[in-house]
Amino acid sequence: MTIVELQDVRKVYPLGKVEVEAVKGVSFSIEKGDFISIAGPSGSGKTTILNMIGCVDRPTAGTVLIDAKPTKDLDDKALTSLRHDTLGFIFQSFNLIPVLSVYENIEFPLLLGKERMRGKEKSDWIGYLMEEVGLTQWRDHKPNELSGGQRQRVAIARALVTKPQIVLADEPTANLDSATGEQILGLMKKINREMETTFIFSTHDAKIVGLADHIIRLRDGLVTENVRQEKDARNGEGDGEAGAAASRN
Repeated sequence: MTIVELQDVRKVYPLGKVEVEAVKGVSFSIEKGDFISIAGPSGSGKTTILNMIGCVDRPTAGTVLIDAKPTKDLDDKALTSLRHDTLGFIFQSFNLIPVLSVYENIEFPLLLGKERMRGKEKSDWIGYLMEEVGLTQWRDHKPNELSGGQRQRVAIARALVTKPQIVLADEPTANLDSATGEQILGLMKKINREMETTFIFSTHDAKIVGLADHIIRLRDGLVTENVRQEKDARNGEGDGEAGAAASRN
């Protein structure tokens, strides 16, 4: 089932007296449960595309559809609801709230808008996510008391707490050492497989591209490659070990 579709999408930014065309008529679709890499060098348009899928930015022309709904037809209230209920975001800089604990950072999206989970249901769900990402014993720690890998795992749990259909990750391993980056990727692949969450990465990290079952390559705002690979044991190989290792770091 198609969950995201771009139809001849263009994005133009004014730069002084000239205009810069960051995305030049891009079309592709993403299926539910994909682990997809949108890859390319700096300036290729990958982050711009991620921002348009995430409804952070609007296309200059063309259509972005999320779950068959054109985002350009949604008003601000509907866009906010879509971002909160359907999308989760993981940032390379973590974007955690310094004064909040691990538990409170994960809980925070549930406090925005209409809170669907309360009491024991909410605490059990957050507890489950903390266990999944290996942070149970750091529940009451603040971000400045955590390693980079631990902070990124807080960000992953926070992105999942609203049970989104889609998680958008912008260079999620960029600020991590290679070993921690591999552990984080193993954890996200495990979540993708077990929860059927669609992961969309903007990246130039070869390790993410290697794990992806769908790869879109960009250059100068254009799609140069759109390849879908079979979802088989090779894609999940080593995930359990990586996820277990992640909980120890």
